[in-house]
Amino acid sequence: MTTTQVSKIDRVAGRALPLAGNDIDTDRIIPARYLKTITFDGLERHVFEDDRQQLAARGAVHPFDAPAYAGAKILFARANFGCGSSREHAPQALMRWGIRAVVAESFAEIFYGNSLMIGLPCVTAAPADLDRAFALAEAHPETDFTLDLVARRLAGGSLNIPVSLPEGTRAALLSGDWDATGLLLDRYDEVERVAARLPYIAGW
Repeated sequence: MTTTQVSKIDRVAGRALPLAGNDIDTDRIIPARYLKTITFDGLERHVFEDDRQQLAARGAVHPFDAPAYAGAKILFARANFGCGSSREHAPQALMRWGIRAVVAESFAEIFYGNSLMIGLPCVTAAPADLDRAFALAEAHPETDFTLDLVARRLAGGSLNIPVSLPEGTRAALLSGDWDATGLLLDRYDEVERVAARLPYIAGW
C-alpha cells in the first residue's frame, strides 16, 4: 500500500493571539540580524524581538510574551501584514513559534506566497468581523477558535465569521499541492526513473 506524503490542510484549531497595528513588516516579525543563519532553526526565539524588548523596557508586555497567549495557533492581524522586504524567514519564524494560520484584513503579496510554500494558511476577514475576533481573543484568551478552510469560516465562542482566500490557494492547501517536497516523495519512483535517464545524475 502506498502511503501519501503530502500534507493536506483543511482546518486549524487552537487559541488565538491578537496583534494590533497595520503595516507590520517582515523586519519587525524577524529582525534582519537573524538572516545570517544557514537554517531556520531557532528563529522562533526572535519573533518580534525588537518590539518585545521595546515594550518590556516601558514595563509593557507584547502579545508574544503574554502568558495568556502562550501556545496560540492562530494569529489575528490587521491590514498589509508582512509588508517590507521579501524574507521567507518571517513566516518560518511565526510557524516555528507555533502559529499555524494567520487571519488578517490583508497581506503583503510576497509574505502571502512565502507562507503558502510552508503550509501556513493566510486568510482575510472584513475589518468589522476582525474587530469582533480581536475583542473575543483579548477578553477571553482561553477561547478555542477553528479556522475551517472548507467552509471558509472562523468560529470561536459565539463568533462565526466568513473568511476569504483565493480559490487556487485554497485548493492547494486542501489537496496538499502546496507541499512540493511531499509531492516529490509521493512520486519518488517516477523521480528515480527520470534521474536514471539524466547523464549528469545517473553516474552518482
